[in-house]
Order: sequence, then C-alpha cells, then structure tokens
Amino acid sequence: MTDFTHETPIKERRTGSVPMREYYAYFALIFVATLPLSILTWALSAARRMALPEKGPIKAAWSQAQIITPRIFSA
Repeated sequence: MTDFTHETPIKERRTGSVPMREYYAYFALIFVATLPLSILTWALSAARRMALPEKGPIKAAWSQAQIITPRIFSA
C-alpha cells in the first residue's frame, strides 16, 4: 500500500485573512452609522429620566454593530 500523505506539499492558509478584513470593514461602517443615532437616543433618554443611562452611546453603538454585522455575513 502506498503512503501519499508523506510527500504532499502543505498549502498556505489564506482563507481567514480576507473575510476578517471584510468583516472589520463592515463592522466599522455600521458602527460609524449607528453612532449618531445612539448618541441622540442616549441624550433624549438622559433628558427624559434626568439620569444617565447604564449604557453609554459608544457601548450602545458597538453592541448594535455586533448584532448587525454577523447577520450580514450569515445571509
């Protein structure tokens, strides 16, 4: 029986780099797009309740980007 696994060349792994760059590009775009709305929502909520909300505007925009970006890539 011949063993073909001994002399096979090892291929380079380049599958992870391009999609991750694309993911981060979409994430940054969505984060920048949701930031103004989350700042407005945070300010209105703070004015209405006369207290600062638990989540700041940057954390809210970050979590929205974390929710939206994987949905784009799973479609």
